[in-house]
Amino acid sequence: MKIASHKLDTRHLDANDEALLRCRTALEQKDKGDYTGAQETMRPLWKGVGQRPITTGLALPVAAEVWLCVGVLTSWIGSKDQIRYAQELARSLIIQSMAFFESSSDVTKVAVAQSEIAYCYYREGMLNEARSSLLDALNKLVFEGAARARAILKLTTIEWKAGRFHEALGLLKDNEALFRKITNHIIKGGYHSELAIILRNLGTIENRPEYFRRATNEYKEAENQFRLAHNHLFRADVINNVGFLLFKLSDYKEAHKYLNEARRLTVRFKDKTRTAQIDESRAQVLIAEGRLVEAERIARRSVTVLQRGGHFGMMAEALITQGVALARLGRTVSAQFIFRQAIEAGHQVDLMNVAGVAALTLIEEIQDLPPAILQAAYRQAREWLANCESADIKLRLADVACRVLDNIHTKLAADETTEILLTEPGGLRAQLEKHERLVIKQALAEVDGRVTYAASLLDIRYQSLAYIIESRHPDLLKKRTPIRRRQHNTKNRENNPSYM
Repeated sequence: MKIASHKLDTRHLDANDEALLRCRTALEQKDKGDYTGAQETMRPLWKGVGQRPITTGLALPVAAEVWLCVGVLTSWIGSKDQIRYAQELARSLIIQSMAFFESSSDVTKVAVAQSEIAYCYYREGMLNEARSSLLDALNKLVFEGAARARAILKLTTIEWKAGRFHEALGLLKDNEALFRKITNHIIKGGYHSELAIILRNLGTIENRPEYFRRATNEYKEAENQFRLAHNHLFRADVINNVGFLLFKLSDYKEAHKYLNEARRLTVRFKDKTRTAQIDESRAQVLIAEGRLVEAERIARRSVTVLQRGGHFGMMAEALITQGVALARLGRTVSAQFIFRQAIEAGHQVDLMNVAGVAALTLIEEIQDLPPAILQAAYRQAREWLANCESADIKLRLADVACRVLDNIHTKLAADETTEILLTEPGGLRAQLEKHERLVIKQALAEVDGRVTYAASLLDIRYQSLAYIIESRHPDLLKKRTPIRRRQHNTKNRENNPSYM
């Protein structure tokens, strides 16, 4: 099978060598943020997201590389362009590549595929699945090189996203010698960016102002490395994080300057998801400045974009920001609805830390909540944030405790609190309540109990369907494949560059 291209000189190569060159070139273009170029490079072998690669005539190890490359590109492009179910598609492609690598007894490549699958899980908010896959991959990646470094960075991201900042810092410290040897600018930039994020959070949690100065220096080095790598989208992530740090230090004017530059880059490269994240950061700054109408409008725009892309964890955070703006504008009915949407979104993707912050903020921002909702919100916030390391969150919970106790006249059962917060008028629940059990049962029967495929048939997200089955139709649990439980996470708002 010979492949022709006007962009790569492949005349001297056979089909296998040409395919390997295309994969290598496409992944290099991905590292530079050139997703269009990467797709064009792979065009003779792959027609685009949602399509299977063309590997007829290729040797098995080469076909495996093509499937892996296409899976990685599907994950990145799907996230950037907000393509529905892109991460599930990407996992399927990468799993196929892993099967080929296993047939060739290529343990290192199996581990690389596992680490890429982990990042698909991460993008969906499935942190426990991501961590498990990465730990398994790292057990196989015994040689100190780029593949191991990338996997360590991925695991570091998972840990700080879960609020395990000391574990994340320990990973970077234990592997400092490895990262010093690495020459790849993307990986080196990722190392400094991860370190900055961890230091910024530990500085807040432990009241260590010197950590903020160190974080600033690490961000500068991260941006420099991404600049050398010619990846301006990763630079935008770092610049946004610096703007967010300045906001936390109450330097709003400088924060806006950094956010302006970050947004300019994401708009230039047409990354709607990153632009929405920057908009959410800006809305927080505007709230702090008292510019509430503008803040609500920008937060609402961010919510719309993130919802369209299926980024429900990030959407929940943007909803919290929008809810704060609405509450402070005196629009308490709308604010309460938005906060409850945030709780629902966080709950659906098992980001209980985000749901907990939404419940806590609901109490703080709306003074005349009905007693039942007040008690339900406090009880769930306390439960969902129980493992949170943040001293700020603990103080906020303590501040609202007296108010909650003063307003409690009757005690709610645990199951009632969740039901109160998650039940909303309209939407999927109201529309399908009468017939949903039968519809779900039929869908599960058609796909041998696989919830992912049943969700696709029903045109809803996997997490939503899993929650509906468990909470409203537990008798259907025996009809589905076994459940893999996840632990509670703690919240963090920073943009991760996703450089791995």
